[in-house]
Amino acid sequence: MDTAHDDVVVGIDMGTTATKVVAYRTDGRAVAEASHGYPLDEPVPGHAEQDPRDILDAVYRGVRDVVGAVGAEHVRGVSFSSAMHSVMALDADGQPLTPVVTWADTRAAEEAARIRDSGAGLALHRRTGTPVHPMSPLTKLVWFRAHEPELFARAATWAGIKDWVLLQMCGSLVTDHSLASASGLMDIHRLAWDDEALDLAGITDAHLPVLVATRHILDGITPEARKATGLDLETPVVVGAGDGPLANLGVGAVRSGVAACSVGTSGALRVAVDRPSVDPMGGVFCYALTEDRWVIGGAINNGGVVLDWVRAELASGEAGLSTAQLLDEAMTVPAGSGGLLMLPYLLGERAPRWGGVARGAYVGLTRSHRRAHLVRAAVEGVALQLTLVLQSMRQADLDISEIRATGGVMKHQIWRQTLASAFGDAIGFPESPEGSGFGAALLGMEALGLIDSIDVAADMVPVADVTAPVRGDAEVYAELRPVFERLYAALLPANVTLQDIASRLPLAH
Repeated sequence: MDTAHDDVVVGIDMGTTATKVVAYRTDGRAVAEASHGYPLDEPVPGHAEQDPRDILDAVYRGVRDVVGAVGAEHVRGVSFSSAMHSVMALDADGQPLTPVVTWADTRAAEEAARIRDSGAGLALHRRTGTPVHPMSPLTKLVWFRAHEPELFARAATWAGIKDWVLLQMCGSLVTDHSLASASGLMDIHRLAWDDEALDLAGITDAHLPVLVATRHILDGITPEARKATGLDLETPVVVGAGDGPLANLGVGAVRSGVAACSVGTSGALRVAVDRPSVDPMGGVFCYALTEDRWVIGGAINNGGVVLDWVRAELASGEAGLSTAQLLDEAMTVPAGSGGLLMLPYLLGERAPRWGGVARGAYVGLTRSHRRAHLVRAAVEGVALQLTLVLQSMRQADLDISEIRATGGVMKHQIWRQTLASAFGDAIGFPESPEGSGFGAALLGMEALGLIDSIDVAADMVPVADVTAPVRGDAEVYAELRPVFERLYAALLPANVTLQDIASRLPLAH
């Protein structure tokens, strides 16, 4: 079905640090966009929270900006993407009792370890597709039940941030199969809440939003949302999906064997399949894109956030020094950073081990290392961690013949070259860098009958550039990879002890 030349679907991508809103025509062309940020609060070590009202405000402001540019009469619908693994408590009126507890929150590390050690963890992982890890809403609910029982008892509903935004915007409390598949609470084989997981969390399905398909359409918005956004009251709202699966769609990685690698604040590798499954060892996740399209892969906690920390702590005294200049400086150092490795676990870590205790470290540091070595080692640490995810996916018998990459950090050549050399494979960089937001718009177009199928993404997102591995660099990273991998286990006892000590010490005076 064709639409008028200027008609658009608006993709709303609710990320960890900002919400980006983009209006797309059905030929894939972006015609208007806006972005509004918000803080990630860390009130105590291990907690990573956000004010849901800040995120709702960013959504409304972004949509209002875009609608003002294209005209409400040209908006055929809006569709959502959201960061995964968030959870918040709501009272009986749908008002927040807690901040949004994000994927980066590690407060439930002990609860996750206890579930894994009980022997129930792997079976839960295989049924729900979600590793038993502090990131998952399941383990966070177990934490709230144990540590904040009064609040836990007051909670009428536990929901993700997108669920709450849709409640405010459309008046319906629903959650899509994609985000539910990342909660640790839904049986991915039955598309229903998992009784054992609910029992473990101490809730019933009455405490959760209604499960709906990712292509489910909510008919219209509330008067409050109309006033805040400028959209027509009758604007269809497609519920959408999680940002990880939608990133595959947004870069055209929807065909068998084509993997999507995204590196933003965090990072991930995913490949699309037509039925849900988890490898026997539980090294990968399995999340829904649609009810007949799934993505299998692994996510890492630490992507561009590592470089943000490096810049803030290693270059804070140099006013005007940009991140790009720091990376240019790092490119003067050969691959391997002079024998320096960085374990980039500033926010803990997820794939492929899914353990709750991981801390960052520089290993091999000597007096001869300069700032450029430390910066390059940070980039290499992120790349090496992603190679472990790729290795785990291949061990799960996933055929990966092509890799497409996207994400804000990929604008700089050092990230592109390091990743290609660490993988030992060429990486394609799509012409459109939007990823999840474009994926949300495409899913919305299919739901609204504006395109025949999301499979058009494979042809709609051409690869604009290919970066091949540098042979010598690839050999260096192949030699460093097993050393890097062994350091996780080698430092684990020390990190467990340090975490315990840190929990009893103030972070600052």
